[in-house]
Amino acid sequence: MPDGRAAQGWLIAGTAGAEVRAISHGRVAFADWLKGYGLIVIVDHGDGWMSLYANNDALLKDAGDWVRAREPVATVGSSGAQGRPALYFELRRESRPVDPASWLQRR
Repeated sequence: MPDGRAAQGWLIAGTAGAEVRAISHGRVAFADWLKGYGLIVIVDHGDGWMSLYANNDALLKDAGDWVRAREPVATVGSSGAQGRPALYFELRRESRPVDPASWLQRR
């Protein structure tokens, strides 16, 4: 995974060009290329929660854009270190990775 650390998120197999949708409303904090992640969108959901969508083919939002839940933010690709079309999804609380399953079950 990026920077040699163990993966903290999910690698979700996908079809190149498929839409990547935000898990909840928020504001795009970062949308650009990031070493080890490829094209990445980071959405700030408030209260210390952020979601990361990496390995994308194209970014559909820019930093500062507001997004709604399930709104497309990118398209699946292989721009990261995976070598095949897939979405790398990571959830963070106060900048620390957390297991996405626990947060998603509450929604």
